[in-house]
Amino acid sequence: MSRLFLRTLREDPADAEVISHKLLVRAGYVRRQAPGVFAWLPLGLRVKARIEAIVREEMEAAGAQEVHFPALLPREPYELTGRWTEYGDGIFTLKDRKDADYLLAPTHEEVFTLLVKDLYSSYKDLPLTIFQIQDKYRDEARPRAGLLRGREFTMKDAYSFDVDDEGQAASYQLQRDAYERIFARLGLDYAIVSAHAGAMGGSRSEEFLHPTAIGEDTFVRSAGGYAANVEAFRTLPPAERPLDGVPAAEVFDSPDTPTIATLVALANERVPRESGEPWTAADTLKNVVLALTHPDGARELVVVGVPGDRDVDMKRAEAVFYPADVDAATDEDFAANPGLVKGYIGPWSAAGPVLGDAGSTGVRYLVDPRIVTGTQWITGANEPGRHARFVTAGRDFVPDGTAEVAEVRPGDPAPDGSGPVELARGVEMAHVFALGRKFADALGLKVLDPNGKLVTVTMGSYGVGVTRVLALIAEQGADDKGLVWPRSVAPFDVLVVATGKDEAVFEEAERIGRELEQRGADVLVDDRRVSPGVKFKDAELIGVPTVVVVGKGLTEGVVEVWDRASGDRSTVPASTVVDEVAAVLTA
Repeated sequence: MSRLFLRTLREDPADAEVISHKLLVRAGYVRRQAPGVFAWLPLGLRVKARIEAIVREEMEAAGAQEVHFPALLPREPYELTGRWTEYGDGIFTLKDRKDADYLLAPTHEEVFTLLVKDLYSSYKDLPLTIFQIQDKYRDEARPRAGLLRGREFTMKDAYSFDVDDEGQAASYQLQRDAYERIFARLGLDYAIVSAHAGAMGGSRSEEFLHPTAIGEDTFVRSAGGYAANVEAFRTLPPAERPLDGVPAAEVFDSPDTPTIATLVALANERVPRESGEPWTAADTLKNVVLALTHPDGARELVVVGVPGDRDVDMKRAEAVFYPADVDAATDEDFAANPGLVKGYIGPWSAAGPVLGDAGSTGVRYLVDPRIVTGTQWITGANEPGRHARFVTAGRDFVPDGTAEVAEVRPGDPAPDGSGPVELARGVEMAHVFALGRKFADALGLKVLDPNGKLVTVTMGSYGVGVTRVLALIAEQGADDKGLVWPRSVAPFDVLVVATGKDEAVFEEAERIGRELEQRGADVLVDDRRVSPGVKFKDAELIGVPTVVVVGKGLTEGVVEVWDRASGDRSTVPASTVVDEVAAVLTA
């Protein structure tokens, strides 16, 4: 350890928000270079390499073969699939001295596809799965949480190539099973959830999420086994209702009702139900104006109607309107569209507003799936200071479509009928996609089938965030003293600490370390001439799973063995400690 490139810190870095970020920097595993960009020090590289080794073993066990692509790639393949534009500001682009466009790859579907196209031409060559472990680059708008959301990160990405959908389904399952084995070996909790495919497209998409309170992703799950992230959750619409006997829409004055709560209070006072049942927020139709910025820079407004007791979930909206960026409409947007009466917007039809005198604005009107034919609502009348009640879907307005943008709540029914859902937070560790033929079509990847006919290859894409996984292992195992690595990925198997000034202690520590290495262990010996307190604090901070302390007990022929995870400490004869520790390592 006296020669190890390492300096531990006693204070948390000022920009660190989560435990893993604090401890990985303090324990000397990584060092910040820029927002979302980190240098890897020897301890960090050792852990990273062990994680990568587990990933490689399971990929190879699933029949995948390793390749390696450059991170610097030309524009043309991404132009052919449309993703050069779709990614917008989310990628790093640059020009070479000849003014040719390049990017730092955020993912590699295009070049994997072109490689297979270049080398394979027959169904006899398939199925094929190839993978790499490589750094990726994305221009995160808000890099945060250390390695959990960075601009440069290491990912394992695999791609399967099959001649038909049946083969692709089998390849998908092989990779999915391999991921379950990987996370079991890493000791990480996970939930597999249905997911939104985003830029990847395809017919099936699932995320492996690590449940944690610091997660940026919200997912839902039911006791009956349903699980999905909120972007992929689908609302169960109610049954349509008959239109016969429904009261006519009735406009009423509603000044000074800037919120749903004030609108409900006024409606109960001025236009109460004949039945005496009070109006609630769930009886109102809230029409929210969203501004979509498309990858080509074009700006479009869209009005989305949601039940008034729910807010718009912007992450769900981003999934619905992908690849456009989604924001709330600005005052300038309203000024440019006077038909949208801010605070009093009502439903629209193809011809324009349903109520009021305003003409068509050309703004799309979409609604939540709960707003089905026959449902009645209190909603804006498209006039300043006025709302209307008994506005009925299917009679008074027909929306341009539906949009799943309303927030999901605990207790909402799972779409598969498996019961009410609960909400949880998580961090995405891995993602598996059944890509289908999107990339093969765009790039012309075809092979001859058994009948000699050219067919388009079907593909899958499978990613594991290696550096994110490392941070999550650190996060999951840490305690108030420091990191606690599982043995499968720890930088060393054993840390031997020599304490005191007696040369015999240092010689014994070296002997124990040397003999453990001969037994196949990775050993770090703390031979620094510093106080025992410093050494003990560093041992706890660094998180090696087994610590052997050689100190003043050596005069009585004993040493101390710590189990970092459990905190257990035992006194062991120095003469047998190598055997006892080796037995623990091979258990």
